[in-house]
Amino acid sequence: EHESDDDSYEVLDLTEYARRHHWWNRVFGRNSGPIVEKYSVATQIVMGGVTGWCAGFLFQKVGKLAATAVGGGFLLLQIASHSGYVQVDWKRVEKDVNKAKKQFKKRANKAAPEINTLIEESTEFIKQNIVVSSGFVGGFLLGLAS
Repeated sequence: EHESDDDSYEVLDLTEYARRHHWWNRVFGRNSGPIVEKYSVATQIVMGGVTGWCAGFLFQKVGKLAATAVGGGFLLLQIASHSGYVQVDWKRVEKDVNKAKKQFKKRANKAAPEINTLIEESTEFIKQNIVVSSGFVGGFLLGLAS
């Protein structure tokens, strides 16, 4: 077959590329491992603590915002209903909520293998990075409290 100039591709030999680029070897080489293990225990705890605090702080703020939005929306709906602006069919709402619960339970039972796999992978990650994980949990709790 005849190839045109547009269809030509360069083949990249990864072994040659790794020899020329030392950073590639550090990241993907045999001794690469988790990068965090290369730091001291104190550094790992600080890294985990700072990221945990940030996650906890954001979780707290987003949670408050979501609770305020849901509560405020429900309050406005009640005020509008009481004032006569809106007629709410509460029987229908209850029926729809029960229907949604049943569908959620069916889907939750089907998703169990994926959830178990995720839990196993998370547990393995925590075991391998126990120092960073413990720092993260402590920081997360502090972030929630602040």
